Amino acid sequence: MDTEDSITEQVCQESEVQDGELREVEVAGHKVLLVRSKMEFSAVGSKCTHAAASLSKGVLAGNRLRCPWHGACFNIRTGDIEEYPTLDCLPCFKVRVEDGKVFITAKKKDLESDRRLKAMSERCRSNENTMLLLGGGTAALVCAETLRQEGFTGRIIMVTKEKHVPYDRTQLSKVVSVDTQGQKAHFQDGAFQRYDQLLIATGSSPRQLQCPGSDLENVCSLQTPEDAKRILHLATGKRVVILGASFIGMEVAAFLSDKASTICVVGRGEFPFQAVLGPQVGGVAMKMLQNKRVKFYMKAEISELRGENRKVTEAVLASGETLPADVVVVGIGVTSNSGFLKDTSIALDRRGAILVDLFMQTNVPRVFAAGDVTSFPVTLFGGTTATIRHWQMAQAHGHIAALNMLKKQKALHTVPFFWTSLLGKSIRYAGYGKGYTDTVVKGNLEQLKFLVFYIKDDYVIAVASLNFDPMVSLVAEVMYSGRQISKAEAQSSDITWMKQA
Repeated sequence: MDTEDSITEQVCQESEVQDGELREVEVAGHKVLLVRSKMEFSAVGSKCTHAAASLSKGVLAGNRLRCPWHGACFNIRTGDIEEYPTLDCLPCFKVRVEDGKVFITAKKKDLESDRRLKAMSERCRSNENTMLLLGGGTAALVCAETLRQEGFTGRIIMVTKEKHVPYDRTQLSKVVSVDTQGQKAHFQDGAFQRYDQLLIATGSSPRQLQCPGSDLENVCSLQTPEDAKRILHLATGKRVVILGASFIGMEVAAFLSDKASTICVVGRGEFPFQAVLGPQVGGVAMKMLQNKRVKFYMKAEISELRGENRKVTEAVLASGETLPADVVVVGIGVTSNSGFLKDTSIALDRRGAILVDLFMQTNVPRVFAAGDVTSFPVTLFGGTTATIRHWQMAQAHGHIAALNMLKKQKALHTVPFFWTSLLGKSIRYAGYGKGYTDTVVKGNLEQLKFLVFYIKDDYVIAVASLNFDPMVSLVAEVMYSGRQISKAEAQSSDITWMKQA
């Protein structure tokens, strides 16, 4: 280590730190996380590089440290990312023990930064090997980063219709077809691009409303930053009707609750989030927004939108009830962006998602897929094939796809992890709870402090929480280890099983 810009400080006595302990210490006025695992000391940055959560409140399993908020994982010996969501590694510092005293040596620039970029190879002009990435979302971004981190020096071309993410040209038309035999992607403007390996990460698009009046002005969906700005502009001080009571609808309702004059949410289920989080958590979320004057029309459907001068003025329910509306936000689900594959031999499921294996490989050689557009085996939860549209999952897909595009034979092994934020509070969720038949609730739903286990065949398949950190991260780490959690263990007040990851 270059000693010219380095600082060495004693931070504690060796005997003060227990094995398995995560302790925040200070070096030159900067917080550093000191970790003792298997009786060895490590020191890394103290804040998660995703959303700055304090890692001293995280979950340690061997050399793996999981963030208490959103499940990102880091190697405590190297600081490297081991699980998303995050794009940056932790800074890592040198630790030594001398005469029972623990010393940390760190470079000033590493102390001043809360993150570290993993080294990447540079483009070699003589290497014409081309990796073509269709899509500019997080799956494609992580794939591109991983390719460079793993030493790939050929061409990486990212094709996207968005202007807010990295892409190869200033603006490329969307893909209209893929020629898997000729290894070419054709674009709407008539251009094409040859590839050696192809990643399809085209994501999903909002499902369109199909009813009279759906083409009126001020009927919006949310997908891009421009959409968000437009909705905020149109909704401020106005009457808003939101169609759909899942994640998009509920988050929009929460965000606009102190900005719009009135908000009505129309949902098909009895409770918001019902398909994923169930009626208990959905009921809590519903009450939170009702306390902010949001009105709910559940077990209801829209039949018509009416307007004047081409602008929407009211939403008509199937019951005949009318809701005044200056703005309608449509959040009724999404569809996979896979239509351009209809004339190819790439296998799709019945909903249009691309079928991939654990290596993110499609049924066609040299063609991989990642993110929202895929249906993949969820091996830690019975091996069922599913489409899981989580930010963390798309990043994991992109990473695994890149490794296998480089023929490194790495299988996907991750626990689905997501969160939703409502009125400054985050509901966290890990696992895959489809088909659950029972729940075990810890804490108190009404007091907004709870942990819910979702049970199927007498075992936990998912967990959700509010104000109960770091329990979802802890359970996720147990699931990651492959250990099954029984219903009896979830019901027990003895939580020693959680330490067996």
